[in-house]
Amino acid sequence: MSLDPFIACGIVGAACYVAAYFANLRGWLVSSGWAFPAANLFGALLILVSLFDAWNLPSVVLEVFWAMISVYGLVRSRGG
Repeated sequence: MSLDPFIACGIVGAACYVAAYFANLRGWLVSSGWAFPAANLFGALLILVSLFDAWNLPSVVLEVFWAMISVYGLVRSRGG
């Protein structure tokens, strides 16, 4: 089985979500800082890339909202 780039992006994106959530629960990343929303934004963008190959409208909608909320978190963490 060969791992194509779209699937690899989706796997890395999902790993970003899981790692950020675990780090938040452990207290290594705080949700009010910049790193937590940045990891979530990176994960959302990578999963969106994977959805170009395996289109799924509900997943695209979810990832777009996840990315927008992450951008909000980044702006908020910078004091904006």
